[in-house]
Amino acid sequence: MAPTEPHAKPFEQQGDVPNFSEEYPVWGGYVEKEKYPEKQKAAAEILAKWEYYHYAMGPTLRDVPDISWKYVLEEKSSDMIHVLQFPYNGKPPRTEITSNCDNFVRNHGGIPEINPDHFFLEITGLTLGDGDELINTPWGEGAIGTAHWTGASLKKVIKYCGGLKEGGEHLELFGADTYSKKVQVYNYGVSVQPMNGKPLPKIHGAPLRAVVFGYIGAMSTKWLYRVNAITDPSEGPVQKKKYLYYTPQVGKHNATYSNSFSIQTMPISSAIMTPLNQGQIIHDGLIHMTVWAYSGGGWPERVEVSGDGGSIWYEVPYDKMSRKYFHAWRIWEFDLPVDAEGWLEFSVRTWDNALNTQPTYVRSAWNWDLHVTSSCRRIKVYSINRTKPMTAKRLKLLKSKGLSTLPITHPLEIDLESDEEYRMEMKKRECRDPEE
Repeated sequence: MAPTEPHAKPFEQQGDVPNFSEEYPVWGGYVEKEKYPEKQKAAAEILAKWEYYHYAMGPTLRDVPDISWKYVLEEKSSDMIHVLQFPYNGKPPRTEITSNCDNFVRNHGGIPEINPDHFFLEITGLTLGDGDELINTPWGEGAIGTAHWTGASLKKVIKYCGGLKEGGEHLELFGADTYSKKVQVYNYGVSVQPMNGKPLPKIHGAPLRAVVFGYIGAMSTKWLYRVNAITDPSEGPVQKKKYLYYTPQVGKHNATYSNSFSIQTMPISSAIMTPLNQGQIIHDGLIHMTVWAYSGGGWPERVEVSGDGGSIWYEVPYDKMSRKYFHAWRIWEFDLPVDAEGWLEFSVRTWDNALNTQPTYVRSAWNWDLHVTSSCRRIKVYSINRTKPMTAKRLKLLKSKGLSTLPITHPLEIDLESDEEYRMEMKKRECRDPEE
């Protein structure tokens, strides 16, 4: 029994201003759409003319983008990298166990404001109990984190409600946020509590979210308000039309929803945290690297790094890797031997317990939707090796004059060598031209 009854009129038109009323007055920002086809139809007519659907939906949802940004400022670290302001997507710095304020955020809509005292979860469908198209965000390797999770088992909750009827093969999870796809609006839905010992943050799904271990984050529905047992996979747009994997020969010219497959378990992946891409590093023959590695179907067993783009691979010693856990990443560090100077390509690959590894090049993993292109991560690094006599001499000279060699693209403010040094070196090299 819902603690607060739904509004009698789910959609009202007040002059030229639409009003998509909240399903429950005390659930701020939650507008139920799946139960009201007329509401979805009216919203689609508006969205066909106006791209910014939250503003287009009238006073109920108009302020959701500003409210969502408020929670970014309140609950996330000041050094978060803001990938997309709304729906908010952000990535953080890396640690072994990611704190709540540093965990990445991947939202498809705004953040609803639901008072836990007025919250309830609906279990429905085949159970025995009662009960716009998002802009592609340039994540790089940022959309991952590892946290300690505790909470009630959904399996036990369904059992407490009476269990599943025959045919209940899939569990459809609905979130209270609004999702837009091709001028249609939906409640976020897919099929398949506390966080780090602290109350679950609103930006991460409070008062209730699902955590589906090993699967892509899209399956761990935030602001969960309904669990629906069904016979087949959900036909909601997130499940049916998003997070799909195509072969490299499928594209705009021939892609359909049915000639792909739905991404479920996370593939093996890894990324270089330090050094940074395009970094210019002064070193003594070793460059310190830190990396994370993950496998949704098991655990990372071995990590290898290369300093020449993938011809020679070094295994990271086991004692330089963090502990093994199910459904968690491993972070590690390694001092990579580097002799060469100039621009080098560093790469990393991971092997899991089933001997799965990453494709060597992104071209072999590229696909139309650009999902899980988890090939070997590659970065460019400019090597400045202090063990080389000429380099050591130049660095010493620059230090004595209070000058920096970085960035390497800036010209030097001094002559490269004196006239006397030039003449001595040219004599050793037999000048520029051979003698007649």
